[in-house]
Amino acid sequence: MKSKRRTIEAQLDAAARTCLGQGVQLTELRRLVLELVLLAEAPATAYQLLDRLKATRKGAAPPTVYRALDFLMEQKLIHKVERLNAFVGCNEAVPHDHPVQFLICRRCGSVAEIEDIAVSKALKHAAERQGFHPGKAVVEVDGTCAACAQPASS
Repeated sequence: MKSKRRTIEAQLDAAARTCLGQGVQLTELRRLVLELVLLAEAPATAYQLLDRLKATRKGAAPPTVYRALDFLMEQKLIHKVERLNAFVGCNEAVPHDHPVQFLICRRCGSVAEIEDIAVSKALKHAAERQGFHPGKAVVEVDGTCAACAQPASS
């Protein structure tokens, strides 16, 4: 647990530096919400985050969390998994616009973020063949993760 804690502290410090470099501030509240997202074992909804936030900030209300989540998404520090209406930390060390695909396990609810350029290019080319000019695309794939696909051992 200590190494996970150190990893998260390093991610939070990197996020603060990234924000500073972009001329914005990772306030104490924003940092706390980001920490809660990073600590979550699975994608966390805004209300799950609010419940966790209330442990240290009794007066926290939904707009508090939503504003912090909006900021964190704008800074590309977290992603929203639309299908689950939940949030996960970005896997990228340096936040930037990048093609994102999520693999969502229908059994355990785990979400894996992948970045496959070939998938993004194929989607872009298919859209362009239709005369469509795509913007940002997030692909969410429903299925079964490796752990859940393993046959139960006797």
